[in-house]
Amino acid sequence: MAKALSVDLRHRVVAAIAEGMSRRQAAARFGVSAASAVRWHQRFKASGTVAPSRQGGDRRSGRIEAYSEVILGLVTETPDMTLAELRERLKERRVSAGIGTLWRFFKRRRITLKKRRRMRLSSNAAM
Repeated sequence: MAKALSVDLRHRVVAAIAEGMSRRQAAARFGVSAASAVRWHQRFKASGTVAPSRQGGDRRSGRIEAYSEVILGLVTETPDMTLAELRERLKERRVSAGIGTLWRFFKRRRITLKKRRRMRLSSNAAM
């Protein structure tokens, strides 16, 4: 993800707009896009700051977390269930979730579900 431009630059662009320069002129003068100048000015008018918001992060896990008791109950009921099977069982309950979403759900809880037992060492490995 791209790094946010400095707060100092943002202040200079907004100050130039406040002094009467158009948004496009201020953007050209400071070498930023016109869209950025418009957004920064709108942000300053609305909140009084031009500081960037946090970037990235998980914004959607709350949707699946609302069904955590259901998911964990299904896995407790059938411990050897695959993620695809779990997804189908959730569909029956009108809960839409992708396999990747379910995988991340279990990863956050450090729950691993292994389908195969550990293999024996071969006879050559002992030598």
